[in-house]
Amino acid sequence: MNEYLEANRRHWDELVPLHMQTRFYNVDAFKSGESGLHDLEIAEVGDVAGKSLLHLQCHFGLDTLSWTRRGARVTGVDFSPAAIEAAKGLAAECGIDARFVESDIYLLPEKLDDQFDVVYTSYGVVFWHPDVRRWAEVVARYVKPGGFFYIAEFHPFCAVFHNEDANGELEIRYPYFEGDVIRFEEDGTYADREAKLCNKVTYSWPFTIGGVVNSLIEAGLSIEFLHEHPFTVEQFWPLMNEVEPRKWVLRRYGESVPLLFSLKARKP
Repeated sequence: MNEYLEANRRHWDELVPLHMQTRFYNVDAFKSGESGLHDLEIAEVGDVAGKSLLHLQCHFGLDTLSWTRRGARVTGVDFSPAAIEAAKGLAAECGIDARFVESDIYLLPEKLDDQFDVVYTSYGVVFWHPDVRRWAEVVARYVKPGGFFYIAEFHPFCAVFHNEDANGELEIRYPYFEGDVIRFEEDGTYADREAKLCNKVTYSWPFTIGGVVNSLIEAGLSIEFLHEHPFTVEQFWPLMNEVEPRKWVLRRYGESVPLLFSLKARKP
């Protein structure tokens, strides 16, 4: 397991400086006052003014710092040393008061004692965890009584498919149900498809909607809503169209495939 997690860490360390230069993240626009958040999570999380917010798997902090501009007191967590260093630098450059903690999610209770009004995570986070139940336990541990956890995430059903041709079909290639680790070795990144990488190997684990929901319930949270969406925030496959800025849909399949889900769960 350590081999898998170290490979993933090396990969994400390499992506940090690359991602900070991409149009996808548009750091210059953020520095000019724009937000890195999407309309979906802004609407569903709601007003965070005066609230404490923990952002798990925050990468280099763009979304974390965007929540501060909406009034939250933020703490960002990521397992990549390069990401945390970049997040601290971005906060300092923008004059934003924020705390960042370098930690694997499973080890976070050894480094952080607080609880928060909002625990937040988004887009490409769950499948990096070999044990969804342990992940849910850590999530719940950081939610204050009366607070809530919110996640916007790529739907695990669409993760079974593969497509390389804009005129082709979706092919079933990967498992849906939880099981063995999946090894990938490829150049490119969601933020820069043409990027050439030194650390190409990554490992991820399939998960299910039921696994996420049941794990959060078992950890002591009450589900307020689970929404499934026929759009996503980035281009998965060539057969997708961007119908609005940062909103992608399937060109020929209509709204027949769930591409995102969002969930809110509260601690009694």
